[in-house]
Amino acid sequence: MTNRPSRILALAILISIVGCGGGTAAAGSGATPTVAASTPSGEWAPSRSDTYQWQLSGTIDTTIAASVYDLDAWDTGAQTVAALHQLGRHVVCYVDTGTYENWRPDAASFQANPVVIGNPDSGWPGEYWLDIRRIDILGPIVEARFDLCKAKGFDAIEPDNIDGYQNQTGFPLTATDQLTYNRWLAAQAHARGLGIALKNDSDQAAALEPSFDWSLDEDCYAQSWCAALAPFTTAGKAVVAVEYDDALTPAQFAAGACSAAVLGGYQTILKHRLLDAWRQSCP
Repeated sequence: MTNRPSRILALAILISIVGCGGGTAAAGSGATPTVAASTPSGEWAPSRSDTYQWQLSGTIDTTIAASVYDLDAWDTGAQTVAALHQLGRHVVCYVDTGTYENWRPDAASFQANPVVIGNPDSGWPGEYWLDIRRIDILGPIVEARFDLCKAKGFDAIEPDNIDGYQNQTGFPLTATDQLTYNRWLAAQAHARGLGIALKNDSDQAAALEPSFDWSLDEDCYAQSWCAALAPFTTAGKAVVAVEYDDALTPAQFAAGACSAAVLGGYQTILKHRLLDAWRQSCP
């Protein structure tokens, strides 16, 4: 279920988390920061009343009326994070934890241990699945990435590609392998005082909900699996369901996905697949 936009350009995540309201707007036009949610151990997490904008390409637009911004670990400077904090926003750190991207600054760390690099991630040039069973090798690399998020002042982490066991990775990964790795990721984020989202691994949502602080999902309405998000909504945690305009027209989104989100107790927005600043939220 991983349907990510191209991340070769600057990446940033911004999505709307509650109740279907507000479109693209200036920061001063109603984007009132909400009271932050927190995890049982005190890390920040989006509340169900936060708004969330997802942008993974182009120049970051800090005028979007959203209380949560989710941005790329490398392509976002600490000064941008600080500026968003000054505006009353929280900032989430996008970082890949399940695939190797050959353009990243730490690519040499993976190349030094090629045994963990598997099949290409279809449709994403320069990206390859990782053997998540080898936490002995991947652990220090991922921890350094999380440390970067912490050092830049991010509030939480959005780990991508954490459903490798459902893909043709080149490794015999099992559901148990994925649970072990994903729980390890959550523990590493929390050890740094950072919240963490469960990204797309909806088939394991019930098992992983206690370890993760909110859920971020792509194409659930278009692909008919939004009901799998219930473990998070039942637990009172925020769920963000992102749909794309190459799968749904704006009219289909407004008439179908928005109604489903209201019934399901989660938020949905419509984005371009490249995740630039544009978004359509529910009427």
